[in-house]
Amino acid sequence: MALGIIATLKVQDGKQTEFEAAFAEMAKVVKAEEKGCLLYSLCRDQEDNTTYRVMEQYTDDAALAAHGKSDAFKAAAGALGGGIMAAKPDLIYVDVV
Repeated sequence: MALGIIATLKVQDGKQTEFEAAFAEMAKVVKAEEKGCLLYSLCRDQEDNTTYRVMEQYTDDAALAAHGKSDAFKAAAGALGGGIMAAKPDLIYVDVV
């Protein structure tokens, strides 16, 4: 069964452009190399431009685990850890029906 994640990410005010650029680089690699990733989309909140949602969908648990261990994910996590994020991500795990 496919599964998904809805991640809420808060970034420091003034760091939105830097965050979006780092995410775009990671997303490009994820979409090209992670065959088990069906959806990987960044959305910005319409009312709070420091809040983002990432909608992710994977074929199965193994694909999700592979994403978390990927070089692209690790590189982005390192880049985003440098004062861009305002809080830890809030993750909601869902089953795709």
